[in-house]
Amino acid sequence: MKLFFDDRQTGHAPERELHNGEFVPYAESIDRLQSIVAALDDWQPVRDFGREPLLAVHDPAYVAFLERAHDDWLTAGRSGDAIGYSFPIVRRRPLRFNRIDADIGAYSFDASTPIAAGTWTSAYWSAQCALTALDRLNEGDAHAFALCRPPGHHAGRDYMGGYCYLNNAAIAARHAQALGLGPIAILDVDYHHGNGTQDIFYEDPAIFFASIHADPVTDYPFYWGHADECGEGAGEGATLNLPLPRGTDGAAYRPALDTALRAIAAWGARCLIVSFGADTFSGDPISNFKLERQDYTTMARVIADLGLPTLVVMEGGYAVGDLGRNVAAFLAGFD
Repeated sequence: MKLFFDDRQTGHAPERELHNGEFVPYAESIDRLQSIVAALDDWQPVRDFGREPLLAVHDPAYVAFLERAHDDWLTAGRSGDAIGYSFPIVRRRPLRFNRIDADIGAYSFDASTPIAAGTWTSAYWSAQCALTALDRLNEGDAHAFALCRPPGHHAGRDYMGGYCYLNNAAIAARHAQALGLGPIAILDVDYHHGNGTQDIFYEDPAIFFASIHADPVTDYPFYWGHADECGEGAGEGATLNLPLPRGTDGAAYRPALDTALRAIAAWGARCLIVSFGADTFSGDPISNFKLERQDYTTMARVIADLGLPTLVVMEGGYAVGDLGRNVAAFLAGFD
């Protein structure tokens, strides 16, 4: 399996986030990426596919906002990371503002996703990392891994949240579709529901989205990922949510995984994108599943048994000391 990441993905380095009513050190740290890089060998360079694949998923005004936001923050006389404090929840509509506080609130859904000086550059190259790995599938490889950082599955068409700015899995899926690799399925196995990915494709009958995640009744992102969300309009039936309770271990996780994979096979997918989060690990500091390292290898083997060209895109995972070995265990299951 070819492995991809770019050094420019390390530039994103916010100092803090708002979590449970307190400012705490930013959990999606550079240490995460370094742990994974150290655990694996033979990393491949990342190519630049430009902005067109990004704009096939994200609103142009939102992309322009991400690029200028930190400069606007400094121009307003602020210091440090840009963080919103006012968020529109009703009649959200495109408006032109002349204040960064309004812009950042309009384009985000939480206060845990600050924009630092290097955020745009890292997010841009994170998306290019996913596109470069996808290109290996287009060239005939069976599997490829994109070490995307920052992650992406909480980012919607025109909003950021959950440490995510550009939706790497969605960008790769749309580009795979353009390359004729479809029908495309996305399997999200992060602890948290991939609300941004779901939102982007919720009315799209051409992309199947399946997610196994912590029940949003108890866990972030709360408002999306419930079992009755199955798509709308032409996309009805192309979304499958399988929420699980806190404390789920590998044995309890397996039936949900089997259900998701049967649905993907029955839907007729010819290419699979896996949003992989290692925050399902028993030692993860911000999550509450009980999967162990060997469960990741088993999970990957079952996914590989589908026989589909598979792109693995990195999402969450915050037990930094174990993260690299957990990712390596997952990727080993595809060998």
